[in-house]
Amino acid sequence: MPKLKTHKGTARRIRITAGGKLRRFQSGRRHLLRRKPARKMRRLRRQTEAPRSLAKKLRQLLPYG
Repeated sequence: MPKLKTHKGTARRIRITAGGKLRRFQSGRRHLLRRKPARKMRRLRRQTEAPRSLAKKLRQLLPYG
């Protein structure tokens, strides 16, 4: 059976922790930043866990992650 290819777009966006959780950066930090409060920007800086509803699909896209 041939090797499975890693989906590179997903690999750049998602990290798998040692415990197997999927981490991602939050959206909303690219443009129109002037109107967003500093408190919100600090909160958006942190990574968050990817939704569990997508976990199975994301793991298929990252077969060796």
